[in-house]
Amino acid sequence: MRSFYVRMLLITFAVMILSSLLAFTLANGYYQFVLQEQNEEKIEQTARDVAQFLTDLPSTYHEDYLIHVGELGYQVTLLQESGFSSHYGTPYRDASIPSDVIAEVLEGTVYRGITAQEFEWFVTGFFNNVATNTIGVPVQIEGENYALFMRPDVEQNLGEFRSFLAILLVLTLLFSFLFIAIAAKRIVKPVVSLTEATKQISEGEFHVDLNVRRQDEIGQLAKHFKSMSKELGQLDAMRQEFVSNVSHEIQSPLATISATSHALQANDISDKERVTYSELIEKESLRLSSLSKQLLTLASLDQETDVVNKETINLEEQIKGVVRSLIYQAQQKDIYIQLDTMPCAVTGDPLLLHQVWENLIFNAIKFTPTGGTIHITFKDRQVLIQDNGVGMTEHQIKRIYERFYKVDEARTHDQNSTGLGLSIVKKIVDLHDAEINVTSTVGIGTTFTITF
Repeated sequence: MRSFYVRMLLITFAVMILSSLLAFTLANGYYQFVLQEQNEEKIEQTARDVAQFLTDLPSTYHEDYLIHVGELGYQVTLLQESGFSSHYGTPYRDASIPSDVIAEVLEGTVYRGITAQEFEWFVTGFFNNVATNTIGVPVQIEGENYALFMRPDVEQNLGEFRSFLAILLVLTLLFSFLFIAIAAKRIVKPVVSLTEATKQISEGEFHVDLNVRRQDEIGQLAKHFKSMSKELGQLDAMRQEFVSNVSHEIQSPLATISATSHALQANDISDKERVTYSELIEKESLRLSSLSKQLLTLASLDQETDVVNKETINLEEQIKGVVRSLIYQAQQKDIYIQLDTMPCAVTGDPLLLHQVWENLIFNAIKFTPTGGTIHITFKDRQVLIQDNGVGMTEHQIKRIYERFYKVDEARTHDQNSTGLGLSIVKKIVDLHDAEINVTSTVGIGTTFTITF
């Protein structure tokens, strides 16, 4: 399997090669369709000047002049009607010229062989060193017709430059490959680190240290990855704590049931003790049942799918119904519940909101001392549940919505709490797009405010 680094190098090299081929092809096309005609016009004008100079120059100087023209960087072929030909400058790769072309030039027609060259994708016509890739002009010397074929000597003019250009291109490619390899390694390095970090997380190690300080997209990815790993670590810690709390909550009543059942098997216990033990087993069984129901409720609320069945609810009637269902617990502690309500309609799930009021009012009764007062008030789509109970500290207020969190049980004298009630309340309130706030003072009381 190829690594990301190797893939990146191969793709980059392939892009460079394809780009070079495409650039050469486009440049060749540009020459063939745009520059070739302009180049031909320039060469034709030069050939006409040479032909005119030959006409005006005494024949004794023709040879020296054409040799000089060849040394200046041109390839020149001079043909007579008799068939004799002479060449000056670098020889052609292919010196053959069709006889009909020679005949036309001898008769006075200009041969434009540069634009007559066939188009080839990977051969630039400018460098095609053949005699047909020339300009042919007629020349009359001492009454005799000649045909002069001429083109620039690219080999002579660009020979050293071509060597320089070839070396330049080779070095450019080598250094490009080298620097791309180094740059790709630098780019891939944080990706490799992220891969290793992902492997660590998959093995359960969430404390990942990514030394990536880049400000580009990869740096942002590393930053978000670190944030994700931190959150995963917190979730894993919460999961472990949740499992530990559930195990503890289940183990306690099970241990009580086991010990009580063992005691019931004794032959020397009285009927009164047998009844007490049976009631204890029933109490712990109900506690387990309540815990399982609350866990199922939280699980269904966490899914947040098809949980809330909203309809119009009269909060005044609903809260009065909850108070009536809890009046026995309030009377046992001689607690007075004062209702200051008015008709108030909201949209929500009646079963879930009923659980909110039940949990909050039950907690108010539980944390209010004997002879205390609970005040329930409606105000501008707000429900306030206020008690004059034991109150809470700032630290306790920050944690009351944590699952399985309990305030000091020694102060509340309650062993049946699971620590899930307020977590359920908070979840239900959030699902209704409402807000819940709490204010509390130790020894004075607590007020819960739910705003729709």
